[in-house]
Amino acid sequence: MSRSSTLPRPRESVFTGGLDPYRGDVNVVCPPNLRECVLAMEDCCEEAHEAQQLLRNGTFDLPRMRKVLESQRVFLLIDEGTVHKYKADLADEIEPQINELIDRAEKGLNALTRREGLIQSKVEVAQAMQSRVATAPTSNKREERRLQMLSKQRRRLEDEVKVLESEILAHTLGTGNKRSTLRSFAP
Repeated sequence: MSRSSTLPRPRESVFTGGLDPYRGDVNVVCPPNLRECVLAMEDCCEEAHEAQQLLRNGTFDLPRMRKVLESQRVFLLIDEGTVHKYKADLADEIEPQINELIDRAEKGLNALTRREGLIQSKVEVAQAMQSRVATAPTSNKREERRLQMLSKQRRRLEDEVKVLESEILAHTLGTGNKRSTLRSFAP
């Protein structure tokens, strides 16, 4: 889309020769289509100016629009039946895992309770032994040594009992039948 130049047309040359030599350099000659080049350049500048104006008009409101769009919230309305359906699906999906975690927690709590009881009984036995050793004078060092060996043996046997109890517990939990397993270990 070309337009005619807004500048006035140059006056006609007073020289009849055609090409006007450049006055600073006698050997240089201006091309005859210099005017068309100037017009084409003016068209390009005008097109660039229009494109810049169009871009500016399209984007000057961008910061405000971005702020408006960021703060916009969209709500989707659904009926209660759909909500209950998805809630039930979620409960069906999560419930087995929650039950498994609860079972693990209960088993761990039971094991810790048993361990606490064993430790408490050991403390009571140790306190009783100390009071007995402190109150009853030993006749010689042999008896003291014998008591120490017997207490060590007792602790070792208690540890073995704990290991056996944990094996029994693990076996009963693995088979799921506690009563039949406990009967098989009964004397």
